[in-house]
Amino acid sequence: MTAMESKKNKRNPRAVALNVVVHVILAILAVIWLLPIFWIVLTSFRAEPGAYTSTFLPQGYTINNYVKLFTDRNVLNFPKMFTNTLIIAIITCICSTFFVLSVAYSLSRMRFGFRKPYMNLAMILGLFPGFMTMIAQYFILKAMGLTEGSMIRIGLIIVYSACAGLGFQIAKGYFDTIPRSIDEAAIIDGATQWQVFTKITMPLAKPIVIYTVLTSFIGPWVDFIFAKVLCRANADQFTVAIGLWNMLQKEYIYQWYTCFAAGAVVISIPIAVLFLYLQRFYVEGMSGAVKG
Repeated sequence: MTAMESKKNKRNPRAVALNVVVHVILAILAVIWLLPIFWIVLTSFRAEPGAYTSTFLPQGYTINNYVKLFTDRNVLNFPKMFTNTLIIAIITCICSTFFVLSVAYSLSRMRFGFRKPYMNLAMILGLFPGFMTMIAQYFILKAMGLTEGSMIRIGLIIVYSACAGLGFQIAKGYFDTIPRSIDEAAIIDGATQWQVFTKITMPLAKPIVIYTVLTSFIGPWVDFIFAKVLCRANADQFTVAIGLWNMLQKEYIYQWYTCFAAGAVVISIPIAVLFLYLQRFYVEGMSGAVKG
């Protein structure tokens, strides 16, 4: 009998029982977590209209819900809403990522007056929910002419991007773990601060860059409250969150409820694709950090 087999035979029965219980609980939690997603996907293919059915599983299946979602533009123009949201999310993602990483790097690597008071002020402001400032933001944007027509997109991009700089804490904490001696060596070799930031720090900080990109994209993609405040009745500028909300209104819910489920599946695709594409860079960054 090998040493490994001996260890297996001597394994504590209580430990085995505890391990089984833990795995059963985790399996149950996984089912609970996946059940709503499974139900939404099934509902998106359901042939019966309306929000209520007598059975959990659909009686018939069809792809007409997806076809209607993208072709019926008389009531709710979902393709237009999807395009609006995609444009806003992409531009906001680029701007927010740059702002967050720049602020975090500056606070992590540079020493200047008002540095600590700024970090304390940002932490205090972060304790207040963002919707407290929505009315003030709306009237500021209105005074700038950014609340009508296509200018609404620019207004949303400005608000989403400008507020991003306050979320520097996580990125700053990651930058603090990168040795300053690397920056100092590069500066001695003649590199500028910008070159250190772009060519040395950023490659070493891939995980936090990927995290910032994902959060910067998801924020405007799923936002409803401020988009609703700014868009109001401008249907041409609606985002997907407003469109899905409208599908649940009493005048639309019977004909559009299954399309709502289809829309929920569709809007999850860009986030899933972005995550799957960036995941490999995240893993590479983590492995590089461990090797270093």
